[in-house]
Amino acid sequence: MASLFLFAVMILRLLQLSTATEIDGTNLKKLADKRTMTTTTLPAQRGVIYDSRGEVLAQNVTSYKLIAYLSSKRTTNKKKPQHVVDKEKTATELAPILGMSKEEILKYLNKDLYQTEFGTKGKNLNEITKDKIEKLDLPGLTFVENYKRYYPKGNFLSYTLGYAKTTEETDEEKKETKEKIVGEMGLEKYYDKILSGEDGYVTFQKDLRGYQIANTKELRKEAIEGKDVYLTVDSSIQFYVEQALAKAKSGYGFEWFTVVIADAKTGKILAISQSPSFDPNKKDIENYLNVTTSYPYEPGSTMKTFTYMCAMENGVYNGSETYKSGVFVTSDGTEIGDHERSGWGVISFDRGYALSSNVGIINLIHRHMNATMLRQYYKKLGFGSKTGISLPNEAKGQINFKYETEIYNAGFGQGITVTPLQMIQALTPLTNDGMLLKPYIVDKIVDPVTKEEVFKGERTEIEKVASTETVTKIKSLMDDTVNGLGNTGMGFRIDSGELIGKTGTAQIADERHGGYLGGEADIISSFTGIYPKSNPKIIIYAAASRPGGGKQSTVFDAVKSIVNNLSKYYGQDKAEEKKVKEYKLPSFKNKDLNSTIELLNQNGITNHQVIGTGSKIINQYPSKKVLVSSDDTIYLITNDSNITVPNVVGMSSKEAKSILKMLGMKVKLNGNGYVTKQSIAPNSQITNGMEITIDLAPRFK
Repeated sequence: MASLFLFAVMILRLLQLSTATEIDGTNLKKLADKRTMTTTTLPAQRGVIYDSRGEVLAQNVTSYKLIAYLSSKRTTNKKKPQHVVDKEKTATELAPILGMSKEEILKYLNKDLYQTEFGTKGKNLNEITKDKIEKLDLPGLTFVENYKRYYPKGNFLSYTLGYAKTTEETDEEKKETKEKIVGEMGLEKYYDKILSGEDGYVTFQKDLRGYQIANTKELRKEAIEGKDVYLTVDSSIQFYVEQALAKAKSGYGFEWFTVVIADAKTGKILAISQSPSFDPNKKDIENYLNVTTSYPYEPGSTMKTFTYMCAMENGVYNGSETYKSGVFVTSDGTEIGDHERSGWGVISFDRGYALSSNVGIINLIHRHMNATMLRQYYKKLGFGSKTGISLPNEAKGQINFKYETEIYNAGFGQGITVTPLQMIQALTPLTNDGMLLKPYIVDKIVDPVTKEEVFKGERTEIEKVASTETVTKIKSLMDDTVNGLGNTGMGFRIDSGELIGKTGTAQIADERHGGYLGGEADIISSFTGIYPKSNPKIIIYAAASRPGGGKQSTVFDAVKSIVNNLSKYYGQDKAEEKKVKEYKLPSFKNKDLNSTIELLNQNGITNHQVIGTGSKIINQYPSKKVLVSSDDTIYLITNDSNITVPNVVGMSSKEAKSILKMLGMKVKLNGNGYVTKQSIAPNSQITNGMEITIDLAPRFK
């Protein structure tokens, strides 16, 4: 009877198991599916990043992870062992290949595990390293193939590219760990989703060995490959920039140095670099901050260009209007001075731009402008807002100023902050007849499978912010600043005279105590430029923080090197060589002034300065039979009985002494180099026996 009862219970339990969907809280169907179904990931390939000419800047390459099987249970045939048999030998032979000590490797091999890895030095191995290990023919070693991100040009364009690294993701349900490449900086981060694509999968029924059962259906979703990103950056131009920064670092030194070059007509970023740099393959990063996009700072006198533009666009600028340079005292008694605090006497606003006069800016604002006017125009140019370029963590900077001294300081670039990309954007009206353009760095995004362009970068006009008259005038002032005699941009002058621009020297704020740091090198030296002036191709912005010894030459040497290389790259140098003419000067004494100027112009000598208002020439510099070029300036002294003292600041000691002596003055030299100060103000009447002292100093300290 008991046996019959037990049999009946078993039958009932069997019926329950065969008809029920859930037993003791466990879903039987799901349990069966879990045991018989498997899902395999179909990984998407990360997209490639190219430069404008199709050169690879970032790509996936195959890498390998070394695995060692430790359990002897893997070996079924002692003649063909499938686990590590001799740990001492294995450690000894692996050590030099992996760059590890024998003791480090033994720590992994002596673990009580079925299998082990070898830490970071056992991952991301290349094909060469894999081959070396395989040739050792050591039992128990195998490799897992995966991918890593590789940057073929090393520390080239690194802050812009950023980097992507391999991370591990664990599926807790499947107890599986898979590797994924994730962008963590720069373009790799900004376009991570687009570059990554989307993994696919295949789900199928498996047999006891894990293989797909024949003639069973599978559920498949194909991977969507990551898109390829093509930049506007030209690797040749980028190389010129990187090369110049490396030379500046070894020659002068600096805290940081950034250079951005844009296409003058479109806003395309052609080169963008920051030093110190890093190799994204090694991730030897000292500073994760991208100065070009994420570190706004006080720009200094390069901002004067935009203050002048503001005055012109508001109809309040008269370049011939004069003011007394040197020091300006505000209504609250604050003294704000020029970099040459003794000034240059009474000068025009045009001259003040070329000499980078702070007092000129202050007088311009004090007489004709106000905070609202200046702030609105700065905002119109894009200051205080992101440019929207395709790079992460772009900063806005700030242009907050309210009180009198703050307004004056803002006019010459102190007390406000900007980014290099904002400076590039604000310069675009000067090469596009007043139209502000948006800078961009991605030329196109392409589907690698279909070759379809899913995005196309293009010239983007934002707003007309300046008239043709303003653009023409500002470019003329920039030309005078670099190519005129004795002006602040002389160090940036190239042989062709085709580079124009504006210099800047900003004090670095003392964030701890307020005010500004006072050390000689506690400055940011910068330059905004256009090249070539006759038909602009590029806009350039360069800035160096704490240049060696506070020397502006850190910046101008780098900029000139870049522009000279660009001249050859664009084929501009041959055209420029034709413009430079040589001419042996005849004697112009007793010659008619107008006919002399006409003769000089006919021979390509267009730089001449006339001293006096007479019609006949009584003297000249340089003298007759001297060979001059079209880059040189010729001084013509006329038969005016009321000749006044010329402005010789910026001239070489030889030039100044020769010209002043021709005018009958006694000259006393104080120092060596170029004239920084003269004891008698320009335009003063010359009297018999007048003596003048001129202070001299090297052109750039």
